[in-house]
Amino acid sequence: MPEAQRRKVHIQSARKPAWLNKKISLSDCQPVKELLRDFGLQTVCQQAACPNIGECFRHRQATFLILGTICTRNCRFCAVRPGTPGPVDPQEPDRVAGAVQRLGLRHVVVTSVTRDDLADGGAGMFAGTIDCIRQRNPATTIEVLIPDFQLDREALRRVTAARPDIIAHNLETVPRLYPLVRSQADYRRSLEVLALLKTLAPAIAVKSGLMLGLGETQEEVLTVFQDLARIGCDFLSVGQYLAPGKEHFPVQEYILPEQFEWYGRKALQAGLRRVASGPYVRSSYLAHRYLEAEAV
Repeated sequence: MPEAQRRKVHIQSARKPAWLNKKISLSDCQPVKELLRDFGLQTVCQQAACPNIGECFRHRQATFLILGTICTRNCRFCAVRPGTPGPVDPQEPDRVAGAVQRLGLRHVVVTSVTRDDLADGGAGMFAGTIDCIRQRNPATTIEVLIPDFQLDREALRRVTAARPDIIAHNLETVPRLYPLVRSQADYRRSLEVLALLKTLAPAIAVKSGLMLGLGETQEEVLTVFQDLARIGCDFLSVGQYLAPGKEHFPVQEYILPEQFEWYGRKALQAGLRRVASGPYVRSSYLAHRYLEAEAV
């Protein structure tokens, strides 16, 4: 879709376009919220104000957030609170495994806040959580969405050694916008994390995610697709950025559904194996479908 042919929807009012009108039912969320409260667990669905929470919780699906709810970084697109995190809870992996069992999840996604305060960035907790889930839920496939661990090879090795089915690390946006929205991260470092994961464990699927609508150009997005394909990334999610609040980076553009479809085709043409691209796509949204598609 050449730039000249794109119909851009710029931000002219506080109202979202018609295709971004998903409603959240509080009654749909309540049973899973109560279960999570019983286990003393957090989800990124709640902490990051995900618009898909009603749909996912209605189907008894949740993305677990380990290592607390306070992040040592302050990305301008993210609803998770920045600050000084509390101590690590060594019992958390077993509680996650118990909740996975109670929910009957056939595929589970586990992510975390960034913990630059920890020597291993929290890699050991990821590995321990994978081990606990597998012991109690041997038929469940496991996906972890990890921070960059400051490109610590040993931390990445600990996660790959636990043998999850998918390891994800999101690039989030194009290189030019990192200083504006991810000032404590680095595009090349995140790309190298994905490349190193593939080197350490070629058999494990590697996944990344992008948000659109932050002010990126079409050409910049296509270049990211090429970068991901070049380092061997397998799966990709592409979704619309929605600002969690007025204090966060403002949405620059609403991407049309047909543009998302076009981007999805372009990502596949670049060499990605599986791509989900749409306004409401998020990294862990319908995450089981990536592996299911591989099995067909």
